[in-house]
Amino acid sequence: MDGLSQAAIVERLQGMGLIPIRVEEAAASSVAPTNGGGIFAKNRISQDDVAVFTQEIATLLKAGLPLDRCLEILISLSASEPVRQLMSQLREDVRGGASLSTAMDARKGVFTRFYLNMIRAGEAGGALDVVLQRLTEFMERSKELRDTVKSALIYPAILVTVSVLSVAILLVWVVPQFSQMFEESGKALPLPTQVVIAAGDAVRDYWWAMVLVVVGGFAWFGKQMREPASRLKWDKRLLDLPLLGDLIGKLEVARFSRTLGTLIGNGVTLLAALSIVKETLSNTVMAQGLTEVAAQLKEGKGLGKPLLETGLFPKLAVHLVMVGEETGKLQEMLIRVADIYDREVQTAVKRLLALMEPVLILGLGLVIGGIIMSILVAILSVNDLAM
Repeated sequence: MDGLSQAAIVERLQGMGLIPIRVEEAAASSVAPTNGGGIFAKNRISQDDVAVFTQEIATLLKAGLPLDRCLEILISLSASEPVRQLMSQLREDVRGGASLSTAMDARKGVFTRFYLNMIRAGEAGGALDVVLQRLTEFMERSKELRDTVKSALIYPAILVTVSVLSVAILLVWVVPQFSQMFEESGKALPLPTQVVIAAGDAVRDYWWAMVLVVVGGFAWFGKQMREPASRLKWDKRLLDLPLLGDLIGKLEVARFSRTLGTLIGNGVTLLAALSIVKETLSNTVMAQGLTEVAAQLKEGKGLGKPLLETGLFPKLAVHLVMVGEETGKLQEMLIRVADIYDREVQTAVKRLLALMEPVLILGLGLVIGGIIMSILVAILSVNDLAM
């Protein structure tokens, strides 16, 4: 198993109903990971690739083909060399007597812990094709949700980029054209014009320092997000933001509900499923809340009440979970909660964009208008002097 520490592995094993006797750190493997090399690596297998061949394996298994034959067909059909290599490795392991989950687990960095546990549950229940189909549906819904957010951010990103470029062009190339004329007039310039000219000189002479500051800021922020204590503080601040915090919370609730519901529906115990779900959440505050929920779940307090006590999850979602517990339909209710909050996320994104677009456009207009007006005021003052 992969884990941050021995204690984490022990907790995970106990959550699965197992009693670990000894946990030792494995020696570093000499085999390079299939998905290594970072985001720009040529041999990287994306989650989109995983979703595609998951769907293909599910279809072939439903057609009655044995697993090794399915993998062999995918090797010949795949247009991606990394995927072909992965399928070849999986086929060799399966033909050597390994289960599909074991073969996948050996490919470090390709398959998530959630994915592997789903495969193990499918193998244990003899319904691998059904589980693969559910995995495909889960990944499609998750991708759809991510794409909704990404698509919504494209227009603001373009607008911000255009704004920065427009202001930079005005300050670096347009304003200096008037600076010499103003200097030759010999008249003291209005304060707004002096500020704009000074800003143009600063951008033109110290642009490299500004780039270094931006890069340094990103590097510092990245370091902060890698440190658990700092990450927890930043995630708490993000959740407290008026509109963005609400959006992040709904995204996490949708992810939590769909992942937990999918795992429970495929035979994974609730405690083990919570341990897996905790790792899928990107907000560490909400993930920490699930740790407290799991501790109370071990004491027999159920899922709904501990979720409510954290104060991190919406009351509607928690009450629906409680209804699911009382009626014995927790899995169905969790999927319903996920559907509800998927729609809520889309609504929140539209609302955020409706507010962000006019603010960005108005801000750009004020900055560019201010620069132009400061130049016009100076020109008028020079003309008055000439008259």
